[in-house]
Amino acid sequence: MPIYFYEIGEKPYGCFSNFSRHAFELDGSWWPTSEHYFQAQKFVGTSYEDEIRQARTPEDAATLGRSRMHPLRSDWEDVKDQVMLRGVLRKFETHSDIRTILLATGDVEIVENAPRDYYWGCGSDGSGQNKLGQILMTVRTLLRDRMDQKDEMATENERKTDDG
Repeated sequence: MPIYFYEIGEKPYGCFSNFSRHAFELDGSWWPTSEHYFQAQKFVGTSYEDEIRQARTPEDAATLGRSRMHPLRSDWEDVKDQVMLRGVLRKFETHSDIRTILLATGDVEIVENAPRDYYWGCGSDGSGQNKLGQILMTVRTLLRDRMDQKDEMATENERKTDDG
């Protein structure tokens, strides 16, 4: 059975939302939320990027990022999924509490239950692409693989110590 999330107040999975207050450092700046990071990257290298980074709330960052008063970077459609992946990955790398929640989902499908978003979420009828859910599952796999590699290295080091 899939895990659905949307609102930040939903326990325990509200932390999967880009609006959750889990700040991180990336690209030389401190980002209050992954929403701030994602929206600002639409305008990378401009003063508007920093205005979005400093937005008071993730809702404000989203509003600023969705404004078309400033031109989007020309490659936005090509890079937006990778931008989202980088921000979400850093968020979960930075915060062990939410990393534990994500890893505890095992191999269960994760779905952003966003009724008006058919790209990042599942949409009101479930036919959306659920790109954010897919990215969370990718992050989960990346983090799990890193943990497995660390475990393998520790086991190898123990073997070397026992043999030495």
